[in-house]
Amino acid sequence: MTESIGVDIIEIDRVAEIISEFGEKFLKKVFSDEEIRYCLSKAKPSQHFAARFAAKEAVIKALGTGFGKGIMLKDIEIRNDVNGKPKVFYKGNSTEKILISISHCNHYVVAFALLKID
Repeated sequence: MTESIGVDIIEIDRVAEIISEFGEKFLKKVFSDEEIRYCLSKAKPSQHFAARFAAKEAVIKALGTGFGKGIMLKDIEIRNDVNGKPKVFYKGNSTEKILISISHCNHYVVAFALLKID
């Protein structure tokens, strides 16, 4: 089994500024409809958008592909299970399992991804 990790940290205010400037165009380019619905349902949507953005960046780093090499941010979807635990859904190789952990405070979000390949 091969393992790889990725981590990302982002300022929540930076994501809020991007959303304010580019609005729906940015959201539709980066997030699935389900992710958008989820984040907009929260009291602090920008915090949740930042969390998903950081998680997607961490997954890209764990995959080691970078952007533009057959994978886009929208190819990675972060959903919560019934207990609130984030799960990664990736349009990629079915032998890969990607675990994700996300944490945030008032100003920052950090995400850590662990990629396991059988």
